[in-house]
Amino acid sequence: MTTDKLKDRVAIITGAGGGLGAECARVLASHGAAVAIVDINQQAAESVAAEIESAGGQAIALRTDVSSEDDVKAMVEQVMSRFGRIDVLHNNAAVLDVSQRQKDRDICNLDMDAFDRAVAVNLRGAVLCSKHVIPVMLKQGKGSVIFATSGLGAQGDLSLTGYATTKAALNMLPKLVAAQYGKLGVRGNAVQIGLAPAENAHSSMPPELLSILRDNHLTPELGTPRQIADVVAFLACDESSFVTGTTLVADGGFGSHTPSLVAMRAFFEQSEGRTGM
Repeated sequence: MTTDKLKDRVAIITGAGGGLGAECARVLASHGAAVAIVDINQQAAESVAAEIESAGGQAIALRTDVSSEDDVKAMVEQVMSRFGRIDVLHNNAAVLDVSQRQKDRDICNLDMDAFDRAVAVNLRGAVLCSKHVIPVMLKQGKGSVIFATSGLGAQGDLSLTGYATTKAALNMLPKLVAAQYGKLGVRGNAVQIGLAPAENAHSSMPPELLSILRDNHLTPELGTPRQIADVVAFLACDESSFVTGTTLVADGGFGSHTPSLVAMRAFFEQSEGRTGM
């Protein structure tokens, strides 16, 4: 379903060359927004932009290293030159490739270069983009800044120390945006994203792991990129005009209970002779 709820709006989505970022770009465009596809991979950004334009939308691909202030300033200038305004900033870019995962481990075995990389992209990048986009929104008297965070920023885990630390910090940034600029018309919110892998990501995760994770969700299935993108679209548009300074959790209930709940339910179902709800 598409609407015009973002018609005449301009949105920047960082890390939009693939995965959740690309889906967010497609969905915001389907609601009428002109979108800036920002990614460090120029070819990937161009591919997503071309897909949106072929579907009748407006898009521009911009190669940007969000950890570089010069790059971010240039990116904002190019968006303004092309579209003349910025209404939505979705700080989605994050580093979590295979190499990063192998090095971003528990604290005692943490590779500090991996930690610094996580901070540079995930946290510094979001701060820099906000720093240079919010002044545009203030001149317009309106804007929505959205941060992509994670359950790993709220719950302890055995690894990904740098990633988790940065995602925890991203839960504070929307509060700061709301407190500092809310009276001037700029909203700040975060989306705490659960497991919603793109289809091509399922093959990189062992089926046994996916099964365990699915069992610990309180929904029948794992999430999809579209479900996350729909939440981002909600926070981007006027339907959420009274929502600011908060983190909206979209994780299928994963973070709302202890894992033992699933085991207890299975026990009671078995004891009652049932195999499912």
